[in-house]
Amino acid sequence: MKTLLVGLDGVSTDVLVPLIEDGELPNIRAVFEAGTSGPLQSQVPPWTASAWPSAYTGVNPGKHGVFDFLTFDGYDWDVANRSAVREYAVWELLSNRGFSSIVVNVPVTDPPRPFDGALLPGYVSADPPTTHPAELLDSVREAIGGYEVYNPNSRETREGRIAGYRELTRQRGDAFVYLADEYDPDFGFVQFQQTDTVFHEYPGDDDAVREVFTAVDREVGKIIDHCEPENVLIVSDHGIGEYTGYEFRVNDYLREHGYVTASRGGEGMPSWTAIAAERRGTGEQKVEAKPSPMARAMKAAARVGITSQRLGAVLSRLGLASFVASRVPKDAIRAATEQVDFAASTAYMRSRIELGVRINLEGREPEGVVPESEYDAVRTALIELLSEVETPDGEPVFEAVLTREEVFDGPYLEEVADVIVIPTDYNNHLSTTLMGELFEPLENFYEHKPEGIIAASGQAIDASASLARAHLFDVTPTVLATFGLPASDRMDGVTLPIVEDVGREPYPEFEVGARVETADRSVEQRLADIGYLE
Repeated sequence: MKTLLVGLDGVSTDVLVPLIEDGELPNIRAVFEAGTSGPLQSQVPPWTASAWPSAYTGVNPGKHGVFDFLTFDGYDWDVANRSAVREYAVWELLSNRGFSSIVVNVPVTDPPRPFDGALLPGYVSADPPTTHPAELLDSVREAIGGYEVYNPNSRETREGRIAGYRELTRQRGDAFVYLADEYDPDFGFVQFQQTDTVFHEYPGDDDAVREVFTAVDREVGKIIDHCEPENVLIVSDHGIGEYTGYEFRVNDYLREHGYVTASRGGEGMPSWTAIAAERRGTGEQKVEAKPSPMARAMKAAARVGITSQRLGAVLSRLGLASFVASRVPKDAIRAATEQVDFAASTAYMRSRIELGVRINLEGREPEGVVPESEYDAVRTALIELLSEVETPDGEPVFEAVLTREEVFDGPYLEEVADVIVIPTDYNNHLSTTLMGELFEPLENFYEHKPEGIIAASGQAIDASASLARAHLFDVTPTVLATFGLPASDRMDGVTLPIVEDVGREPYPEFEVGARVETADRSVEQRLADIGYLE
């Protein structure tokens, strides 16, 4: 194997370095000490489903088209998948130049596109995933004793779930080694998701973090020992850390200022929370369940102001919110939830992950209310309004409020929010849910940070070169350079100075195919469980 790329989801230096210094990660430490390392600047937004496609294509989201865990068609949505990523992946570019690859657990790769090699999709894939070749999953499961994309829901205890993390991590390493033997690839890419998940599910639990990272280190060592790659790169898509500021309810703020219109009693577009677990049935059939008696009663109550949000606030103060929520039918909660009516609103935040506010523009949205002639004025007013918002402590909620053109470029700008917001120090958490109050203090809450890590060692790596300005977009050009291949002239990233630069040249235009619907309720539920869908 010429080059091995190891992806660690949500890892930053302040997490990794103490574990290395404590002697917990000898195999990862060996890569750091044998080569060069540094911070890796992530993108906007610094979230898995958009960031990994940027890493494996070398272009910004405006060029590959995925800005979120969700993709939108008017006011409707679906979970993002590979068919939404409209640019070549690095393993596809290598295949076109005669090099083979194996790819294991990389997010947003289902359904795979054809290339020379093998691919087991990772996060946000359907369960079971579509593989390349099609029969790959069965052969891997038989060879290594099982393979899953997600932690089984049956492991509800802390000990059970952490055991599940370790088992998933073991499967990634064993599957990679098995495929390396079967395909003898030139390039390998393996990603470990649990380094991020453990912080979302067990924030502040240092023992859980240590168990996950030591399990990952064992698999990294196993892969390197078995495959003996000439070059090794370790990268993360973003960092992670504790947020000590506030949760800011963006749509409540926009409602106060006349931009958002709300509806009650289940009319209008429902909140993501209420529909995350039951939005779709199997295949292409949507669930059309008859409302329960409680749902009809809650809907009637909502019309006179007794909403799920108000009931939830009272129950939270009494310590009963979780107990009641687990016993009340979801359709009853949905029926009483006060929701953003997207079609009737001037502007709104549709998903917190994309870090932006969307204008309900005539001719672009199905029921747009803002004439195109007023677009610039509305956007300018929104930028001024959001730039002024302060936390209860008097600190700015956002360090920058920008037009989308200031953040992205490419053919898919129309698909992203019109105004992009950057939380101050990424220390304030955004929410789209209407709660009636603008702020809530955060306690023991971990979320993404904009700086990840990169380390590289090997025959093609200049260990004396600096990685001080490395960016997520630079990963693919640098991998290509280890094969003596130039970067594409469409790429936003550059070849890092650790590898000899081979220049840039035009690559074939990407042929955009038909969009494939994810249509998997379990994926949506898992995203909701760790807070990616509200």
